[in-house]
Formats: sequence, C-alpha cells, structure tokens
Amino acid sequence: MKIKNIKKYVYEFLSVFFAVTFAFLLDSWNQNKNQRLTEKTILTEIYNGLERDSIDLHNDELTMQYNLKAVDYFRKIVNNVEVDNDSLATYYFYLTRDAVTIQNTSGYETLKSVGLEIIENDSLRKAIIDLYEVRYKLYQKFTEEYDENKYMRNYFEKINRSIAPNFNYDPRGNIIGINQPINLEEEEKKLVLSYLWRLQVNRLDREGAIKGNKVKIGEIRALIKEHIQ
Repeated sequence: MKIKNIKKYVYEFLSVFFAVTFAFLLDSWNQNKNQRLTEKTILTEIYNGLERDSIDLHNDELTMQYNLKAVDYFRKIVNNVEVDNDSLATYYFYLTRDAVTIQNTSGYETLKSVGLEIIENDSLRKAIIDLYEVRYKLYQKFTEEYDENKYMRNYFEKINRSIAPNFNYDPRGNIIGINQPINLEEEEKKLVLSYLWRLQVNRLDREGAIKGNKVKIGEIRALIKEHIQ
C-alpha cells in the first residue's frame, strides 16, 4: 500500500513538474518569439530610414560638389581668368549657401524606447549606437553649430563687397553676367582668396564626413539585412 502511494505521489509530482516546466518553456518561447518579431520590425524601420539617409547624404554630396565648383569659379574671377557668364548666378547661389542636416532617427528612437538590448547581435547593436549617438550627432554639430561653417554669415558679405559691384543685371533684376577683369587691389584680392580657401577647406571636410557616413550606413544596412533574413 505504501509503495502504491509513493508511486502515486511520484506520478503526481512528475505530472505537475512537467506541466509547470512545459508552461515555463512555452512562455519563454513565446516571449523570445515576440522579442525577435519586435527586433525584426524595428531593424526593418531602421534599415528603411538609413536608405533615406543615404539618399539625403548623396544629395548633400552633390550640393557640396557645386559648392566646390563655385569656389573654383570665383577664384578664377578674382584672378582675372575669364569665366562663363551663364554659370554666374548658379555658382553665386551655391558659393556661401549654408547647409541643413536631415537625419531619419525614428527607428532608432523606437529602439531606445523598447530597449537597446532587444538586438541580439552585439556588433550590430554597437554599430547602430555608434552611428546615431556619435557619427550623426558630430555631423550635425559640425554642419549646423560649428561657427566657421556658417558660410552666409561669415563669408557672404566679405566676398560680395568685392565682387558684386561688377555684376550685370537684366531689367527684371536677374544677374546675367560680370564685367571682367575685375582688377582688385592686391590686398583686397588676397583677402577674398583667403575667404575662398576657407570655404574650400571646410567644404572638403564636410565632403569627407559625408562619404564616411555613407560607407558606415552601407555597412550597417548590410548587417541588418543579414541578421533579419
């Protein structure tokens, strides 16, 4: 009778034990499944956002190329090298044009609200944090907050004062050309050339930052694509 009772108790204990264990494992499995689904959803949002960022950076790079061409164009004018009048208005527009950064951070903000640890892959998680918390913030500060990169405020009036008096306009007030040579005094010429040099150096720095961010975005998108497939 005692052996029979012991078997009964053991059977009941094992039944309860396996039922609890199975329920726990099922709950853990469901939680893990939900986490992986959440992770995939957030990473997909980040992946798509980075694609838009890449397009914006490409457009920034094209603008930077126009900025640099504008510097070369006006350097020729200062040095009394004849230029094409048809390009004057375009390059005048781009010469001291300020820049605004556009970064799509909605996916990353969602990730932070859920918890960064939702991303299993340590390398991927660190790369995403580095991009948004370091590279993007430094790029924005460099572009919008660094005083020397406020081109319109720092350089427009100084350059304009020497060059704009030589512009020609049509009856509607549109710029149509420039009288050449402008024959600046040597001191004034050197000052304008120094401003153009600073514009060129600053634009080249930003162009380098753009290219670096484009490479980093490409690497992270490749990691995300591999991880969620």
